[in-house]
Amino acid sequence: DFVVGANKNDAHYRGVSHGRDFEISSFEDIRVALDGDPSVAGGTLSEVRGIEVGHIFQLGTKYSEAMRAMFDDGTGGEKPIIMGCYGLGIGRSMQSIVEVSHDDDGIIWPISVAPFEVVVVPVSADDEPQKQAAESLYEGLRKSGIDVLLDDRDERPGSKFKDADLLGLPLRAVCGRGIASGVIELKWRRETEVREIPFVDAVELITSMVEEERAKYR
Repeated sequence: DFVVGANKNDAHYRGVSHGRDFEISSFEDIRVALDGDPSVAGGTLSEVRGIEVGHIFQLGTKYSEAMRAMFDDGTGGEKPIIMGCYGLGIGRSMQSIVEVSHDDDGIIWPISVAPFEVVVVPVSADDEPQKQAAESLYEGLRKSGIDVLLDDRDERPGSKFKDADLLGLPLRAVCGRGIASGVIELKWRRETEVREIPFVDAVELITSMVEEERAKYR
């Protein structure tokens, strides 16, 4: 039931069958599908970029024969196992996440794969109350099971904030001048809103926020 050319203009043969009307001596790629080509399923083909995050290979019996990995074929004989393998590329998976989850400032990691869930930033490394508050918050979050990073570098606040955004850490906790009045600032990487919370409740509140975010990926 092939439709083939009839070697003259505006004419085709229908109902042509392999084996009866013609023989195939070889199979060749004679044309590559292009953007804008009609689709066999209807509509038009579109060419887009993609990332291969995993693959499957059929290995056949090459390795099973070498390893004598056999099975009983039910008739008393043995045959080599037909093997296959699959792989999920961790690096390519991470690249794919960055491809779809980023902005002009850097990566936006989902909390399920982020290198750290929370980054604690003391605004001034020379301000002792800010430094002590940040270290206390850091230790409290660690004991609560939070994967937390303390950025206690002697850098300008803007540089620390930029680096946190670039790395894509999901939640930023800032111990700044608000410590004098008992508050710290929180900001999700994916949001622009900055909220203030009481420092005395920070460990409990941040832990609850992180656990709620984790639950979205279970």
